[in-house]
Amino acid sequence: MPADTFTEATNIINLRNAAFAPDPAIQAITKSGGTPLILPTVAAESAPDYVHLFDGLLLLGGFDVDPTFFGEEPHYELGETFRKRDLFEIALLKATVEAGKPVMGICRGLQLINAGLGGTLYQDLSEDPSAKLKHHQLAPGNLPTHHVNTEPGSKLNELLGDRVYVNSRHHQAVKRIAPGLRITATADDGVAEAIESEDSDQVVAVQWHPENMFKHNEEAQMLFKDLITRSQKAE
Repeated sequence: MPADTFTEATNIINLRNAAFAPDPAIQAITKSGGTPLILPTVAAESAPDYVHLFDGLLLLGGFDVDPTFFGEEPHYELGETFRKRDLFEIALLKATVEAGKPVMGICRGLQLINAGLGGTLYQDLSEDPSAKLKHHQLAPGNLPTHHVNTEPGSKLNELLGDRVYVNSRHHQAVKRIAPGLRITATADDGVAEAIESEDSDQVVAVQWHPENMFKHNEEAQMLFKDLITRSQKAE
């Protein structure tokens, strides 16, 4: 699980660019029987050195993905980016996929997976003509606000059924899907809500935030249990 970066000064010795990991994700992995390992953002060339340390990779939310990774200049609604994290996580993603180990993505994690493996993103949902629903909820983050529909035959359909009630906190989304991946869930307006590997269960990523819902939502917990199950098979 790569760490996020707090770019402002903290109250701890006025430190800047502090690495941190969201506690809900740590708890969700622990509750599912896994042992969380937090990886700092370092130079991208060092990313492959970490792969032998873990059995499965979880890519979390955070900054917007730098659009230059998929050949675009910044849209005027692009949020904060952090190129160093993108470089490290894309290198870590590619090394993990090459090693045959499972990957789970959450929100930015889904977007980074798609961009890192050759796809593109809507930098803001204002670019997506199909986007009609509220995808950045004002309701408390641990509560669901809209539904998603899963594709028959997908891992998500197997785990969660045909229709799932989820929370939502994003303004970017998949535009062109990366080679080797497929969209396996969409909102009622057609916005992509999940992606998976085409021919295996190596990559499973969702646009919502199950780490904010797992304590009281069995469907959210199932996603983390599945990552642990896939990681154990890859050992």
